[in-house]
Amino acid sequence: MQDENIFKMSELADTEISDVPTLNILLCYLLYKTDRPVGTEQLYDIAVSTGVVNIFSYQDSVDYLLTNGLISLQSGEDGDCYVLEPKGLACAEQLKKYAPKSYRDKLVLAALKYFAGIKSRQEVKVSYIPLEKGCYVQVRCPDQNGDLMDLKLFAPDMEQAQLIGDKIMLDPVGFYGRIIDLVLSNKEVSYDLTDN
Repeated sequence: MQDENIFKMSELADTEISDVPTLNILLCYLLYKTDRPVGTEQLYDIAVSTGVVNIFSYQDSVDYLLTNGLISLQSGEDGDCYVLEPKGLACAEQLKKYAPKSYRDKLVLAALKYFAGIKSRQEVKVSYIPLEKGCYVQVRCPDQNGDLMDLKLFAPDMEQAQLIGDKIMLDPVGFYGRIIDLVLSNKEVSYDLTDN
């Protein structure tokens, strides 16, 4: 029920905020709620994709946050990431009420969906194996000790193979779950061999 109310409230946030001080609070709040370093492109994608953050004001806000020590830019194995600093944490905690709750919720929900999508794509791998006539779509669920699943599906051409792969990647974890459910619910058909 609470998630439903948050979703409804976040839908009310349908206009962009271009006020840099408000954006500063929103971006600090987003980093606070994600509680992890966020890649430079990831933060941009999350913030701008919601329609909450004005594209032109976004960079002004990030520059302000970096210059004033609210966030820092650190290098990691996956590239440059923004990290919330103690001043940014204080901003997120103490000033969050100056940024509308509907906008805060919309940004946090967008971040949760974004990172869930990344995790899903890491858990299921789709590749294409061209054949003389047609193509295989190979779907793998890698695990530390091997593959949980390694499945090949035939498609008559590369275009259809990519369509299959795209559909699988819309919900890769769900695809894997449905395959397992199908296997576990599969049973031998019983026949009535009695003569009436």
